[in-house]
Amino acid sequence: MNSPVPPRRPDHDGESGRTDPRPRRRDRHGRGMRGPVAPPQVPLAVSRSESFDDLVRDSVSRLERRWPQLTGVEFAVQEVPRTDNGELDEHTDVVPLGRVAESKGDRPDRIVVFRRPVEIRTRTREERALLVHEVVVEQVAELLGLAPESVDPRYGQD
Repeated sequence: MNSPVPPRRPDHDGESGRTDPRPRRRDRHGRGMRGPVAPPQVPLAVSRSESFDDLVRDSVSRLERRWPQLTGVEFAVQEVPRTDNGELDEHTDVVPLGRVAESKGDRPDRIVVFRRPVEIRTRTREERALLVHEVVVEQVAELLGLAPESVDPRYGQD
């Protein structure tokens, strides 16, 4: 029987089908090596968590211009609230979007925004940005003992 595929030629070590020691520059279909899916400056290359971190950072920088005492506050993003340290009450159906942890000893005040509960409640990036800003404003207001409207006059208007 005639086969259209020529037999393999043994190379110097007898195992692989390649006869030259050079590294492969093309894949088995004759195309070049695969590159990144998107260049780093394209939004596709930024993960959802990095994008969410940017939203929190933007919101905090807007508030720090008006409230300079926030420079000593630590802002963090956490995936979901935990049940083992009291962030989430197991007896209610309410999932918090953020929380305030007041300073203890040498640890500064800390405001945490929970990423997944915020993402689940929003559909677009614009909605997410608004909700993140509202959560940050509410937590800052709780920390400072003020009303959210006094922390950010535009609170609740969007």
